[in-house]
Amino acid sequence: MDKHAAKKAIAVLHGAGYAGRELIRILLRHPQAALATVTSRTFAGKPLHHAHPDLRGITAMVFSDPTSLDVPDLDGVLIAAEHGTGVRAVTDLLGRGFDGAIVDLSADFRLRDPAGYARWYGFEHPAPELVPQFAYGLAEITAPYTTSRIANPGCFATGIALALHPLQQVLPSYHAYITALTGASGSGTRPKATTHFPARDSNVRAYKVLQHQHLPEVMQLLPKETVVSLVPVSGPWTRGIWGTIQLSTPLQGSAHDLAELYDRHYGHAPLVRLWPGRLPELRYAVGTPFCDIGWVINGEELVIGFALDNLLKGAASQAIQNLNAVLGMAPLAGLLE
Repeated sequence: MDKHAAKKAIAVLHGAGYAGRELIRILLRHPQAALATVTSRTFAGKPLHHAHPDLRGITAMVFSDPTSLDVPDLDGVLIAAEHGTGVRAVTDLLGRGFDGAIVDLSADFRLRDPAGYARWYGFEHPAPELVPQFAYGLAEITAPYTTSRIANPGCFATGIALALHPLQQVLPSYHAYITALTGASGSGTRPKATTHFPARDSNVRAYKVLQHQHLPEVMQLLPKETVVSLVPVSGPWTRGIWGTIQLSTPLQGSAHDLAELYDRHYGHAPLVRLWPGRLPELRYAVGTPFCDIGWVINGEELVIGFALDNLLKGAASQAIQNLNAVLGMAPLAGLLE
């Protein structure tokens, strides 16, 4: 792309949360995109640093009210809303005639079957006719896209799906047992009893055992014969997901063959890093746009480990990765370059 070409104008809607902060930080340094506006009902008219103190002195931009969004001047919109709010933002955009790129970070367009929202998210989908217009945005598996409307994946779903997807080449069916620990930022900015520091510090706590809402996302990408059992765990840190997947099943081939399998899938995926013969460590993934995947095999026992930053590869940097793809920008722009 011509370095002198005009930058793409991008808006971040509902940008006062943790994912919104990361989107803002990436867009401020993006070489081919310009942050045009950031909306927030709570902070409308106030500088961005009122919600994100780390942006003080970096940008003088102020939050705008969502109702004042000038859609004709935008090339793309990133929606960092809560589940159930993303769909309202999308319908509002479309009602205003917006026809640019949309990347929705909420869960509102991730499930192929709109009926699944009642079970997994506790609400009836208000615009089921729009669901087929969105592509599931796990780029390493589902790109290239045939639409500019993207449903950004969930954080657990990203790590689990990337870790398991190559196995369908050698295992038509299996039962995967997963334990995955996540930091407190995955619960959002609103204080909750379970994210209160005294309850979280020096503690681990399982929640939504076998019932986490990211499970149906994962199952959409795997063979129907696959069974996935997930135990999500709150970890005593701020950001990052670290998990293990254990399978006990006869594998065809050796550890070398398994390494070749993963390299065949992700050797040309710059945001997936492979750790053959070992499990990745959380500290190397936090603060990066990578998902790290490693494995240990012993006879018929296989353990796959994954690590990612829930606010980046699990949210904001993945959204930028998708935005780059649908707007024809460099794949790693704003992420590694």
